[in-house]
Parts: sequence; C-alpha cells; structure tokens
Amino acid sequence: MESGDSNIIIHVISVLFNMSWQIFWPLAFGLILSSFIRHLLPVDTVVKHLGKTDVKSLTFTTILGMVSSSCSYAAASLSHTLLAKKATLANAMAFLVSSTNLIVEMFIVLVALMGWTFLWGEVIGGLILIATVGFLFSRFYPKEVEKELHQHIESAEPAKHTHSDCGMDMSSMKHETSDCGMDMSNMKSETSDCGMDMSNMKSETSDCGMDMPNMKHDHSMHHHMDMPAQEETGLMSKITKSAGFFQMDLAMIGKEILIGVVVSSILIALVPQEGWKALFISNDVGLPTWLHSLLDVIIGIFVAMIAYVCSVGNLILAAALWHGGISFGGVIGFILADVLTIPMIGVYKKYYGKRPTKWMVGLLFLSILFTGLCVDAIFNGFGWVSTNQTVRTLNQSGFGMNMTTVMNLIFIPLSIWYYRLGKKANAGMGMSM
Repeated sequence: MESGDSNIIIHVISVLFNMSWQIFWPLAFGLILSSFIRHLLPVDTVVKHLGKTDVKSLTFTTILGMVSSSCSYAAASLSHTLLAKKATLANAMAFLVSSTNLIVEMFIVLVALMGWTFLWGEVIGGLILIATVGFLFSRFYPKEVEKELHQHIESAEPAKHTHSDCGMDMSSMKHETSDCGMDMSNMKSETSDCGMDMSNMKSETSDCGMDMPNMKHDHSMHHHMDMPAQEETGLMSKITKSAGFFQMDLAMIGKEILIGVVVSSILIALVPQEGWKALFISNDVGLPTWLHSLLDVIIGIFVAMIAYVCSVGNLILAAALWHGGISFGGVIGFILADVLTIPMIGVYKKYYGKRPTKWMVGLLFLSILFTGLCVDAIFNGFGWVSTNQTVRTLNQSGFGMNMTTVMNLIFIPLSIWYYRLGKKANAGMGMSM
C-alpha cells in the first residue's frame, strides 16, 4: 500500500473517531431522556385523539412524535400503526415528520455540530412543516386514493378469529374455549375469562386472568396458579421500564447511526469544500434571491434522498453541506427530507401501495420545499444567519479536559449499564432484540 493511500485511510479513521467522540454523549443523553418520556406518554393514550385533523390533534401528534424514536423506519412503522388505528392521514404524516425532526437527541447533536441558529431553524422549520403537511394532506390528498390506501392497510392486517383472545395474537393456538394463552386444561369455568387481575372474582363472570389464586372451580377447592408477582413500583421500576425503550430504540437505530457516521465521515474527509460547492449555485451567477434559495432547497432535498442514512447521523453531512456553501434554507430542507429517502419510499410502497405512495411523496416534497423557502426567508430577512457565528469546525479534537471528555466519561458507562438493564428487562418479557 502506498503512503498516500495509507495517509488517506488514517485521515478517514481520525475523522470517524473524532465525529463519534463528539456526538456520543449528546446522542446517549437524548435517547435516555426520550426513553423516560416515552414511558410516561405511551402511544395508546393519544391515538384516540387523532381521528380528526385540527389544531388539537396536530398538537397531540407533534408531542407524540417528539417522544418517539428518531429512526425514520420506526417512525414510518408507527405512523402506519396510527393509520391502522383510524388516525387521519394528515395526523399520521405529521407524526412522521415530528418523530424524525423534532426529537431531543437530534436537537442536542445539532447544537453540538452546527450551533443554536440551526437548532431554532430546525424547530421553526419542523413546526411549519407539520402545519403544512396537516393542511395539504387534509385538503389535497384525493379521497379515492386515501380509500385505496386504507384498503391496502386492511388487506395486510392478519385475519381476525372468533375466539376471545384478550387482545393477544393467538392465531397459532388451538383451543375450544378462550383461555388467554394459559394452560387451563384442568380448570372448568362457565364463561370466557379475559382479565388481567381477577384474583377476587368467581368463575361465573367473564374472567380470564393472569392472577387467579382465589378462583373457584368444580374439581378443586384451592387450585393455585404459579403466576408472576405483582409488578414492583417506585423509581427503579420506572427506570427499568424506560431502559427497555432505550434498548429497543438502540437495537433499531444503532446500526443506522453507525453507518451514517461512517459514510458522513468519509465524505467529510475525502470531499473538499470546493467539491461541495460544485453542487450549489454560486452567488456570482446573479440569480434573484428567491430563485437561488429555491434551487438550493431543491438540491438539498435531492441530496438527502440519495445520501440519507438516519436522522441523527444525517446532521453530520448537513454540517458538511453548510461548510460547502449551501444556503440556510437548503440545509433545513436537507435535514427535513429524511422522510423522503429512497429506502423510505420503498417502505411507503410496502405499507400503502404504489399510487397512494406517489401522492404521499409528492405532497411531502412540496411541504418540505415550502418549509425550506419559509425558513430561509425568515432567518435571512431578520438577519439571524451569520456564517462566522454558525460555522463550526467539523473535525474538532475531543481530547483534553473539556466538556466533551467529561460528558463522555459520564455517559459511556451510564449508557452501557442502561442498555444492559433494558435488554434484561425486555428479555424477561420475551421481547429480546
């Protein structure tokens, strides 16, 4: 291997290590915080409010998205679930946007890499995008196409069976009466029992419990069942449950984030700033400001569609684009377009069908384009964008007694312990990932 090739590899590894060092603690902190919020505000508590599109429902959707996973694929799955539970299409799409662009870990990494100006640009842009998506999808998505979308969702749903199953998937189980998935072959009861805690109830009523030590039945006076003890309460219980969300999130998005950091680091290390500038329209061309901004936002969206890996990892490439000369609105458009990547479009086709996906992609593209132009006009109009103040060194050194080192020394062991706690908790519930 020639010395030149060796130097390039060393440079890429150096950039990769420094990038990973910079984003580890803010990413870990954000995911841990998000897991606690998700535990306190589960999906089921707000789904019932999303059956119609209005300011209140969009507010609920935004909050729900903010506390959900940052993984776009997970967000697509959750938005599909909302549609299956009869949420409106506008609310489901607003959730998709908020869960990929208005999340704590993304905010923290964005500030660490690019500064507070871009944080406020992302927040304002995300809110504008949610409002725009809510308006466009509720007014301009064809009703016949939406009907086709719902038919596609329903056709993919598993067939329902007539037995009472307490809300659990028991399609592979054969039994003559409802037994909630437990071995009750020695028990005789008159009706189907599908409760969670029926310890004090008699079998004459509908009881299919998890804890039934006091149940009366024909052949046994005291037939005790070996059931799990009542869940413990308190701070440690809440931490353990929250850690379960953390472990599942990291299991879903960990690989994506790693690939995103690797790809972005390679691009940052190998592509010079002049290379990035070649993608954009020079200020010397003399185009009208609005047209220059329009072209930059469109370019930013298309770059995101091709180069995207994951929401958080994508911020590193956004920083590289900013250094390369793209406009402020172009950067925001690039970041917001994480819901329009080629792999994500493939997911939409699988979930909703080809024609519904075409309309979905078209309206999302217009919404992001409009949002990017609005953000660019607002921030440049008020003079909030200053290159000297917002540009930060991409390849910052993380060594030495600085903030990054101190926080990583705290969050590296903390996140490892928290992940293991969540993995153990999920394994105990049969949800090991």
